[in-house]
Amino acid sequence: MGSDAPPRGRVADRLRPPRTLPGRPRCRSPRPVSDPVVPPSDAPPLLDDDLVAAVAALVEAGHRSHVVALIGDLRPADIADLLQHLPADLARVAFRWLPDDLTSRILPELESAERVDLLDGLSTSELVTLIDPLASDDQADVLADVDVTQADDVLVQLEDSIDIEALLSYGDDTAGGLMATEVVSVPLTASVAEATEAVRANADAVDPVFAVFAVDAEDRLAGVIPLKRLLLSPADRPVYEIAEMDVVSVEPDLDQEEVARIMERNDLVALAVVSAGGRLLGRITFDDVMNVIREEAEEDLQRAVGITGEEELSSSVFAVSRGRLVWLLLGLVGAYVSGLVIVGFEEALQVAPVLALFIPIVMAMAGNAGIQSSAIAVQGLASGDLWRGDLARRIGKELAVALLNGAVLAVALAGIVLVSGFGNDTSRLALTAALALQIVIVLSTLVGATVPLLLERVGIDPALAMGPFITVSNDILGLTVFFVTATILYL
Repeated sequence: MGSDAPPRGRVADRLRPPRTLPGRPRCRSPRPVSDPVVPPSDAPPLLDDDLVAAVAALVEAGHRSHVVALIGDLRPADIADLLQHLPADLARVAFRWLPDDLTSRILPELESAERVDLLDGLSTSELVTLIDPLASDDQADVLADVDVTQADDVLVQLEDSIDIEALLSYGDDTAGGLMATEVVSVPLTASVAEATEAVRANADAVDPVFAVFAVDAEDRLAGVIPLKRLLLSPADRPVYEIAEMDVVSVEPDLDQEEVARIMERNDLVALAVVSAGGRLLGRITFDDVMNVIREEAEEDLQRAVGITGEEELSSSVFAVSRGRLVWLLLGLVGAYVSGLVIVGFEEALQVAPVLALFIPIVMAMAGNAGIQSSAIAVQGLASGDLWRGDLARRIGKELAVALLNGAVLAVALAGIVLVSGFGNDTSRLALTAALALQIVIVLSTLVGATVPLLLERVGIDPALAMGPFITVSNDILGLTVFFVTATILYL
């Protein structure tokens, strides 16, 4: 995935901050955009707004060699970030100016929407040149962003077209969609010397090598040999004597979140992917899982605040609007229903207008209590620490916390009411407000704790429970409980 980098000393030199001589402050005279100046060769290409502005100016002025010299020594991931911060038209130009080998390593680092834009307009032969050097999993990812008709033409010209076609058949969020088919495997009966030679022979195709997989006569996964153990073992020793036979593996249709949990729980840097019959298909490395963890965290955060779909920097206005509007409409409907609840108790408000004082308090406390408990439930489900068998214990703990927090807040609210003074019925008002708040917090906490579990059980992402859903439902619940309590105890 574009892991090649310039020699360490050269990168360090380019990333070292410029030195300022004593008594001679650095200054920069204004320069018009129309006359871009290339920084000196020893200037550090720091990835910041200044570099983006400098590259943009150079591209507009048509200085191709200067652009290549300026950003050519950056890591592929940094160049990808830079391209995503350039205006779209300038990013396309800069992308096509770069050498093919560097452009190829940049492709896997780009967000999907940005990659679609940069690849648009390239010929089939150009796409083959850029995609063919990549690892199989990256080839599949990039090819998925190419126009379907052109992708078929590209696929047949790739060296590993059969493997790539197989990878494209798996879902994006499955183990098969993450895996690369390039692996180093040897028969169980092979010697350490033969396994070491297999590593050398496959060094270019399998990068990096973390382990060697041992297979039986039918190519079924039988063991794994960590690279360190392989290198430290005598050359004539058979592989089956040093291999770990208790191998952790997954099938290609397993969800990527579960893949990440398995690798984290077993401290794996490479995970074998096998067929239902145990045949070795490929491997998933820790860098792929790091991307999964980041993507899932971003997705959960977006859903928690009421955003559906993937929202990226390059997403269109309409795509962003579509992802947000659904939950905003739900919030609108929920707020309207909350208003209807208030209207339904209009007579109570006419008799005791002071009750209106507690409407925002009840809504705020209900929403906060629900979000707190739902966030913990979603976190437990996402990490795999919370199982269905833990439901009773989990609910019991949340109930105890709700009773304790509710009691503290109820006493605090009653004290505030008593100190404020609301006529002859102040004591009754304080009792009513306190009891209503206690009930609201308990119910809201239980709703927040149980809804994610129920959503997960029916196959819906529990992160949806953290945002507008919990807030809206608990607002309605809280107002209803408060007015019913007030009607019984105060009016």
